[in-house]
Amino acid sequence: MAQITAAMVKQLREMTDSPMMECKKALVEAEGDMDAAVDILRKNGLAAAAKKAGRDTNEGAVAAFVAADGRSGALAEVACETDFVGSNPKFTGFAAKVAEVALNTEPADVEALLAADMDGETVQEALTEMIHVIGENMKVSRFAVRKPAAGAVSSYIHMGGKIGVLVEFAFEKPETAESEAFKTFAHDVAMQVAATAPISAVREDVPQATIDHEIEIYKAQAAESGKPEAIQEKMAHGRLEKFFKGFVLTEQEFIKDSNMTIRQYAEKVSKEVGDTVTIVAFDRLVCGESAA
Repeated sequence: MAQITAAMVKQLREMTDSPMMECKKALVEAEGDMDAAVDILRKNGLAAAAKKAGRDTNEGAVAAFVAADGRSGALAEVACETDFVGSNPKFTGFAAKVAEVALNTEPADVEALLAADMDGETVQEALTEMIHVIGENMKVSRFAVRKPAAGAVSSYIHMGGKIGVLVEFAFEKPETAESEAFKTFAHDVAMQVAATAPISAVREDVPQATIDHEIEIYKAQAAESGKPEAIQEKMAHGRLEKFFKGFVLTEQEFIKDSNMTIRQYAEKVSKEVGDTVTIVAFDRLVCGESAA
């Protein structure tokens, strides 16, 4: 039997907002497995969905670089030891330069990015120099690049680099990218991603494993009702629909106008610009969170 510590109970409580004793019971039942304990609490109706707490965290910044024409862009996360350095303009400027290099070179991985050229030296050499100048250990953690064939991208940096978002849009007419209606829409969508942390742009992109996991939880919750199995099945799928509306970007309510969803907002803008504007995908990097 795994030892259940007070720190584990506290972490589970922070992740689920569940009562302390219920958290302890769930951890005991799950033999210390945090994810399993979350599922136990959810099946018992004591938690909705786990917050992204309890992950390994560190300081640093996520920066964005978008090409002048708005047709491509990149994000880069650079980690450091203290929040003081993470908010230093020299540090955040370096992170933005790393994002620019990522966009220009489209490296296969972080190792390739570190070997890429940055103003006559490699990114690794520039990083080493930054470490010497600032006096803290640093590392390039990850990056994301988007270059749509037909469309544009929009970025949004929240809380001084704690969250970075890059959204890819598709449309047919090149002039759509220059329209004020599209620019406002693109900015609003990027802000929405930062604020609500959706898991995908459209329902079809939600991983099947995620859907299967949610259905398992909802069926366990429905079984507690004691209603016939056919009713339980309907209850479970009804809750899955609510899950999609909460975590699929295009199905979410627009945070600035709850009378329409993001998909309806896209349709409204499409009519305004005389084009078909769709949200293809997005990247959302949270400083200190390891890649999922």
